[in-house]
Amino acid sequence: MKNFQNIIKNISSIALAILVLLVVYDAMMRFLFSNGSIAIQELQWHFFDLLIMFGISYALKNDAHVRVDIFYSNFSQKTKAYVDIASYIFFMLPFSILIIYVSYEFVILSFIQNESSANPGGLDYRFIVKAIIPLAFSLLILQVLSLLFDRIKGLKK
Repeated sequence: MKNFQNIIKNISSIALAILVLLVVYDAMMRFLFSNGSIAIQELQWHFFDLLIMFGISYALKNDAHVRVDIFYSNFSQKTKAYVDIASYIFFMLPFSILIIYVSYEFVILSFIQNESSANPGGLDYRFIVKAIIPLAFSLLILQVLSLLFDRIKGLKK
């Protein structure tokens, strides 16, 4: 699992570097030469989507996600483990499964229709960016399962 997480981290790092270059290029073209591109702007959105979607499981893995720490920080390690286990089982797994279930048809329909941007000069193959949604939540499920087993194992010690 650790090597797989490193692959996702490396893909995200490359995507971030490309996103920065795209933003700089687009800003220069717009402000220095008064010449923008809808395709470049949409490509920026797609790379940003990729970063956010892949960042969900990475943030969970590194405990950098949003939590009500005002209560959680005062809990014992055992209570924290129980809270984590409950949140994984009752919130994160069902929510992730629901998102995958709903987004799967969304991606398939986009593929069948060969959906493209409604903007003139926009990007084709919209299903590619939409496919990031079920992929990202599948990665989140894998991360949740990994953390769930770790928490359960920690309780047995």
